[in-house]
This record gives sequence, structure tokens and C-alpha cells, in this order.
Amino acid sequence: MPRLRTAVALAGAALLVHRAVRRRIEASPLWPMPALDPPTSGRPRSRALRLRVAARETVADGVVQLRLEGERLPDWEPGAHLDVVLPSGLVRQYSLCGDPADASSYTIAARLVADGRGGSREVHERVTEGMELEVRGPRNRFPLAGADSYVFVAGGIGITPILSMVRALPPGARWRLLYCGRSRASMPFVAELAGDERVTVVAEDEDGRPDLDALTVPDGALVYCCGPQGLMAAVQERFPAVRLERFGPSAGGADDQAFELELRRSGRTLTVPADSTVLAAVRAELPDTAYSCAQGFCGTCQQRVLAGEVDHRDELLTDAERADSMLICVSRAHGGRLVLDL
Repeated sequence: MPRLRTAVALAGAALLVHRAVRRRIEASPLWPMPALDPPTSGRPRSRALRLRVAARETVADGVVQLRLEGERLPDWEPGAHLDVVLPSGLVRQYSLCGDPADASSYTIAARLVADGRGGSREVHERVTEGMELEVRGPRNRFPLAGADSYVFVAGGIGITPILSMVRALPPGARWRLLYCGRSRASMPFVAELAGDERVTVVAEDEDGRPDLDALTVPDGALVYCCGPQGLMAAVQERFPAVRLERFGPSAGGADDQAFELELRRSGRTLTVPADSTVLAAVRAELPDTAYSCAQGFCGTCQQRVLAGEVDHRDELLTDAERADSMLICVSRAHGGRLVLDL
């Protein structure tokens, strides 16, 4: 009997040690060596957080603001955004527009896009105060750099990353903001901003382009712009060095070429047009192919590459992952042909 008790105790201790070692290995696959540094290209996947919708408020026509609360939230800087997993599983990106010094909550805002892909409609119709949402991030592709002065241009909901920048500038900083919208009622935070003499509120035309004739950029100033495609195109045409924040799906660029795409397991060969995406071409043949953000952030559409060189345009994959896979929503072929394991 004593031997049995000893054997049971030893087996229990061995099981505990085994579990502890497995947890340590999962944290760093090369243990006892330290974990590797972050990749030189691509970005490591952010830790998922479960946050509670502490407040939900309509801040303009068709615009809902959410305050998300949690414990030990990662720090963030102006221009950062969150990847938000909606109740349906869709992943959408929203700029943080609250106070970076608030360690207990994040604030985002979403405009309802009636003819969009469903994410904004879900925020407006299904996300309620008190529910929990999974988020990843924050991540910053639109950082505020140091400069002698700043010129900000925002259109509609594009004010959200710009607002965090304006709020973070130190007293005495030199800046101007051109805020554009179809109407004041549709422009979030306009009441807060319009009282500042450095802010000019103007109307857009039907293409989302404001009158930029009055916009001057002092020597040494940085120009930041976020808003509809028409607005960003107009600002970039006039000020080529402008820093832009885009959340739209990536279609073909001016220098892109059509290329051949083989789906090996399906036995199909397609053509991806210069002005379209691999995802669009694949879903035309295989409608059940999974995707979510369509912007290179969430990783849902990641597919294995069997042959061909990839022009990686995502914000997610590591070097190791890029060696044999791609996000088909944004990335393309570097050359005339790709082969996917589909």
C-alpha cells in the first residue's frame, strides 16, 4: 500500500511538471532559449482581448460611438486602431478616438454604410451596451511624427484618427484642421472642434471632394489625411507627401498587371485582372472561400502558396508565414503566375 501511494504521488508530480514544461514551450517554442525577436516584415499577431461595451452613444447622424472597458489594456498612440471581432465573426478595423492616457477603456466610432459589406450595420444593429467583444491590437499604421507644424484634413468618419492626434498635441503646437462633411449633422465631434479657430469646417461635393484652394501648408509642416477616397485623392494630388490612412479593400494599383492563378486541388486556372484581387477571382469560382476584413489585417483568407512569387501587401503575416502562404484579399503575384493549394 505505501508503494502504491508513492507511485501515485510520483505520477501526479510528473504530470504537473509535464504541464508546466508544455506551457513554457508554448510561450517560447525554442525554450530554454529566449523567444525570437519580432519579424523584420509582417507584424506578430496581437493578443486577443475581451472587452465590455460600457457605453454606446449616437454622436452624429449614422455614427455610433462605443466605449470598451477592460483591465490592463495595452497602451496606444494617436493614429492607432483596433481589430474588432463582431458577433457574427466579421473582423473590422476602427480607429481609436479617445484619450491615450485612459488605461481602462478604448473609444471607437462607426458610421453606418448602408451598401457596405455588413460590418457597420452589425455594429449599429447588434452591438449593445453591456455585451462583450473580442478585439486585437492596438496597432498603428498612421503614427503622428514630430514636426514644426501640422495640417490635418479629415472627411466624415475619417475624423476619428485625426481627433486623437489633435487631442495629443502639446499646448502651443502649431496645427490646422480642415474638416469636411456632407452636413454638420453627419459629422461626429464637430461641436467639439468647430469652436477652435484652427479648425475650418467645409462642405464636400458629390464626389467627397472639398474646396482645397484655401488650404496652405507651411514649410516643414506634415500633412495628414483620412476620409473618403475622393477626398484623399484630391489631397494627395495637391500635396504628394501627405500621410494617408486607408481602410478600404485593396484593389489593383496603377502599376499592377493581370496574372494567371492556378487552383491546384480544384483543377482550375483563372485570370486575376489588374484592377481586382485574388480573393475576388477565387470566390467567383469557390464561393465558400473564407474571408472577413478584405484588407490584409485579420488573416481569415490566408492560403498556402505552392508556386510563384508573392507580392505581399498585408499587415499581418510573419516572414516565416510569408515563405509559403499569402493573404489573398490584398497580396498579388510578383510575376505572371501563382499556384494556390485550393
